[in-house]
Amino acid sequence: MTQLPGLLDTEAIRKDFPILERTLHDGKKLVYLDNAATSQTPRQVIDVISEYYEQHNANVHRGVHVLAEEATALYEGARDKVAAFINAPSRDEVIFTKNASESLNLVANMLGWADEPYRVDHETEIVITEMEHHSNIVPWQLLSQRTGAKLKWFGLTDDGRLDLSNIDEVITEKTKIVSFVLVSNILGTVNPVEAIVRRAQEVGALVLIDASQAAPHMPLDVQALQADFVAFTGHKMCGPTGIGVLWGRQELLEDLPPFLGGGEMIETVSMHSSTYAPAPHKFEAGTPPIAQAVGLGAAVDYLTAIGMDKIEQHEHAITEYAVKRLLEVPDLKIIGPSTAEDRGAAISFTLGDIHPHDVGQVLDEQGIAVRVGHHCARPVCLRYGIPATTRASFYLYSTPGEIDALVDGLEHVRNFFG
Repeated sequence: MTQLPGLLDTEAIRKDFPILERTLHDGKKLVYLDNAATSQTPRQVIDVISEYYEQHNANVHRGVHVLAEEATALYEGARDKVAAFINAPSRDEVIFTKNASESLNLVANMLGWADEPYRVDHETEIVITEMEHHSNIVPWQLLSQRTGAKLKWFGLTDDGRLDLSNIDEVITEKTKIVSFVLVSNILGTVNPVEAIVRRAQEVGALVLIDASQAAPHMPLDVQALQADFVAFTGHKMCGPTGIGVLWGRQELLEDLPPFLGGGEMIETVSMHSSTYAPAPHKFEAGTPPIAQAVGLGAAVDYLTAIGMDKIEQHEHAITEYAVKRLLEVPDLKIIGPSTAEDRGAAISFTLGDIHPHDVGQVLDEQGIAVRVGHHCARPVCLRYGIPATTRASFYLYSTPGEIDALVDGLEHVRNFFG
C-alpha cells in the first residue's frame, strides 16, 4: 500500500469518525471523497452537541437561571475559540451566521444600506472573480441590480488561475468592494491574496474573502490576510451544519448598519425608533444557532489539537498523489491546475464524453462518494465549455488507498461505458 510522509496518523484519526466505518451496497466500504461539500463529524464534536442538549439546553444571554447561564457561557466560549482559531484581534469581531452564504449576503446588504464612505451606489463598482461560488456571485448581482453599481470580475486562465493581467483596470478608484474566494471549490486554486489586497488598498476598496475551502484545510490568520471581512462555514471543518462565521474589522462592524432586525440585536426599542447593540450582537438577530456554535467550538478544539499546519501538509501530499494517479486514467482531464502547487484538496475532472452524473452514479455503486455537477460555480463550467465535472475532495482522514480506490473505480466506469 502506498504510504505518504508520516504527518498524520490517519488510521487513528479515522477511528474518531463513526461514519467512515459504514459499508454500502452489499458490503462495499465507504470511500468518502465529497469533503468540499461537507466534511464528516468526529465523535468528539457529536458528544459535545449531545451533552449540550442533554445538560445545558436553554436560550442564551438574558436568562438568569442556571441553564441559561451555562448555555450562554458555552455559546460565547465558542466565539472565543473561533477568534483564537483565526487570530482575530477581538472576539467581538466574530459573528455567528447560519452559513457562509449568509455571511456573504450580510456584507452585501450592509454595504447597500451604509452611509458614506462605505455605501455602494450607481457611481461605484463591485469586483468579484469568475471562479466564485454562487454564494459570492448572486448577492453582488442583487446589490448591483438594486443600486446601479457596476459589477466587474477577473477572468480565468486556461490552467484555472485568476487572470490578474488587467488588475489595475478591474480594480479602480470607483471600486467599493472586492470579494473573492481564497481557495476555489471547483478548481482547487489557491488565489494570490496579497496582490489583490494590495491593489484594493491602493484605491481604498474594502476586501471580503470567502475562506470556506480554506478554514478547514490550512492555518487561517485574518490579520495576515489584511482583509476587511472573512467568511467561512462550520460544516466543512468537522462541525455541524447550520453554523457559519463572518469576521470583520471592529471599526467597520461598529459603523455599518445591521442586516436583520429582531431580538438580541437591539439596545433600546420604542414604537418610533430603535438603537442597536454593539457588534457582534448587532448582527445576530433572534435566537442564534446555539448548539451549532457549541459544536463548531468543539470542532475548532479538535482541529487545533491535531494542528492545522499538519493537516495542510497531509492534504498537500494527498492532493499531489491524487493528481499523479488521476492523470494516469485514460481520457481524464483535470479542470484547474494540473499540479499540487498552490491548489487545495479538491480536484474536478471530466472523463472523455461520459457525463459526470453517470460517472458519479457508477462510482456510488462501488461505495465511492464524489460530487458531480457545476458545484455552484457554473460560470467556471461555461468558461471551459463543459456541462459539469466530477469532483473528488479530500480531508485530514483521506488516505492513498482511497485515491487508489477512486482510480480503480474510474477504470470500472470506463469499462462500463465501453
